Amino acid sequence: MVNEDIRKLSEWVGCEIIELNVRIDHIRVAISIPPKISVSTYIGTIKGKIAIKMFKSYPMLKKKPYWGNHFWARGYFVNTVGINEEMIKRYVKYQEDEERKEEKDQNDFKQPGLGF
Repeated sequence: MVNEDIRKLSEWVGCEIIELNVRIDHIRVAISIPPKISVSTYIGTIKGKIAIKMFKSYPMLKKKPYWGNHFWARGYFVNTVGINEEMIKRYVKYQEDEERKEEKDQNDFKQPGLGF
């Protein structure tokens, strides 16, 4: 759902998604944003529209007192792409696989009853 919404909203504002990886707790995206749109405008539009949709679709999310009716974290990380474009696209696309491998490796070393 969020994946499709980001793609549709990006197209609507004139941006091109190069790679997109939506996780349960964060999103990574490689995107081409035209010079007429600022990064902060793009991020604000995406975060705002998706938050409104999520709160309408899942009203129980507003009842989480620790969220304070905020769906997204305040900040975001941005980096420009030049020479390393292919490397960044691979990172966005395959980072989920790498994180799963790390989680599996960590779980393989957990011993029942040892607390770690």
